[in-house]
Amino acid sequence: MAEEAAKYSKKQVLWGLVAIFAVYGTVAYSVQTLTIARPKITADLDGLSLYAWSVSIPALVMALVTVIFGKLSDMYGRRLILMIALSASLAGTVLSALSPTFVFLIVASAIAAVGAGAMMPLVFAVVGDLFPPTERAKWVGLLNIPLGVFTLTGPALGGFIVDSLNWRYLFWLAVPLLVLCLVTVPMGVPSMANRDKSRKIDLKGCFWMALAASSSILAFSFAGTTFPWLSTPILGLLLLSVVCWVVFVRVETRAGEPILDPIVLRNRSFSTVALATFFSSFGTMGMMMYFPMFLQGVQGISTLQSGFITTPYGVLTAFMGVPAGYAIARTGRFKWMFVAGYGLLVAAMFALILFGAGTPVAWSVAVAVLAGLGYGVIPTINTVVVQNAVPMRLMGVAMGAIFFFLNIGSAISPAILGSTMNVAYARALEQSLPPELKVTADARILEAIDDPQVLLSAPAMEDLRKVLDGKTSGGEPLFDRTLAAVRGSLEAGVRAIFWIGAAMTLLSFLIVATIPGKTRGGEE
Repeated sequence: MAEEAAKYSKKQVLWGLVAIFAVYGTVAYSVQTLTIARPKITADLDGLSLYAWSVSIPALVMALVTVIFGKLSDMYGRRLILMIALSASLAGTVLSALSPTFVFLIVASAIAAVGAGAMMPLVFAVVGDLFPPTERAKWVGLLNIPLGVFTLTGPALGGFIVDSLNWRYLFWLAVPLLVLCLVTVPMGVPSMANRDKSRKIDLKGCFWMALAASSSILAFSFAGTTFPWLSTPILGLLLLSVVCWVVFVRVETRAGEPILDPIVLRNRSFSTVALATFFSSFGTMGMMMYFPMFLQGVQGISTLQSGFITTPYGVLTAFMGVPAGYAIARTGRFKWMFVAGYGLLVAAMFALILFGAGTPVAWSVAVAVLAGLGYGVIPTINTVVVQNAVPMRLMGVAMGAIFFFLNIGSAISPAILGSTMNVAYARALEQSLPPELKVTADARILEAIDDPQVLLSAPAMEDLRKVLDGKTSGGEPLFDRTLAAVRGSLEAGVRAIFWIGAAMTLLSFLIVATIPGKTRGGEE
């Protein structure tokens, strides 16, 4: 592998770095600016009823294309596949900016996701092409710099553009960035010199993987919300998913050019990283999605202040990969850092279980820092371990597969966590709600209380106050008792999520503890 990477001149390597930094920076810009703007976009296009689909459909597309495009890049070269991915992203971005309806925006986002889902793993695969194993860790770590920059500036930039101009400008500003990438990638990313035209695309594998992944994600997305967990549609989708995965594995073992090579799945280092990545997504989703809800809903902290509290997590997650990469490049050791990173993440998740309405803000900041320090080193180590464990000819497949497990976990975990919170919240609310409320409040108010988001909505809170104004329960104002019941029930719901996140993260820690201390690449 070292000889393969050494054939590129310093000029080629320099332009290659320019290209991949541009691509990764563009992806980071889109993620960080559009996340903050999504609620405003949804409101403008009257798409609240389809909000979940605007997240799940692009996530499903990204999960599928990571493996497929990774394999295609091994067959036809990173340059060609990156150009196709950038073109799809450009088309989807332009269509998103022009979207007249929310449904149109979802379709446009799915087209853009074809590019975004391929661009991230291909960037890291290019690093593996350009550098020998001893130098990869350093550059994988340095790729976190553009991510860190947009983690710091992206939300503020996105909010400013939405408030001062229009959310469509966020997409239009991405267009010149994508054009820049389309210029730099042909200049810097190496092409495949000896392309074997006899190699065939594994269409059967693509079909069965798409069907298996789609049914899995749809089942977990619908379960507990649209349909009960044990309903016929959910059980049917889960059964279909299991059957399709079994067929997919059988097809791959017989395929001449498998889309997900069994050699990769049988590699111990890869399988360890993949499983840990999937399970840890439950903990990181709990931190990203429900820790801010805890701060704002349970503790009554403002959106701005909760943003300051959680900022260390985002910043450290982005920047810790830089020193981690340098440390691995210098010493060649990664296992202690891997175990320590997951250990800190486990400690942070179990600490959240102990939090309550009266927990000091300083402890929240400390947990955010602890989680950021732990999780920040993990993506860099994941990339280095996987790249050094597989043959160069499977680099694209391996990187795509790791992002596949990451995206599948990111798509499934919110559905399971959300369903868990709803059940725990409803159970706690039924036990703590003042009985007088059912007599006093109308159906609209009772329905509003069934959703913990009432704590975060000023109009809903004001409506509740007006209805309950002057009424008492057990000698206390009925509004105060109702509010305390809702707040306490939300605390119970979020704590259930933190328990799941902590348990899954602990499982990831135990899995990572078994990883070999050294990785060994395969033959060329």
